[in-house]
Amino acid sequence: MLNYRIIFFVCIASIATIGDAQDHQQEINDQVWKPFIESFNNFNAENFLSVHSKELTRSPRDSKQILNWNEYLADQKKQMGRMKTDGIKLTIELHFTERIANTMQAVDVGVYKTSIVMKDGTSNSGYGRFHVVMRKENGIWKILVDTDSSEGNTIGEKDFVAAKPM
Repeated sequence: MLNYRIIFFVCIASIATIGDAQDHQQEINDQVWKPFIESFNNFNAENFLSVHSKELTRSPRDSKQILNWNEYLADQKKQMGRMKTDGIKLTIELHFTERIANTMQAVDVGVYKTSIVMKDGTSNSGYGRFHVVMRKENGIWKILVDTDSSEGNTIGEKDFVAAKPM
């Protein structure tokens, strides 16, 4: 009889832990990923960087760079401004392969899809893998480490579809 009680309590504890993780992920979706996507798609660099910690480490690995918050903001203002001026439409979508969270820290890994429509109507999509470390700062989730890579263009639509949407 004792073994059944232990199993019962372990199951109850596991269910509670899963519920907590899902609560953290919903909070992360609302505080980080939804504004991240919206501001990226609307070329709003200030709002885009507002979901990032001021202690950010950003590494677009394909270009072999490491940027801090100020450098990343300047880079995004330049890039987003140029695309807006050129009449380009750019969107990003995120799908997740791994999501780990506790009350103060989180790691999200996944596949992104960027779609671009040029002023002349031509379009193209690209894919890559992202790894993001987040932490709560004053009760709000912020991106602390953000790295991504196209992994030599080996990431594609099949990888994106296989991962889970938000």
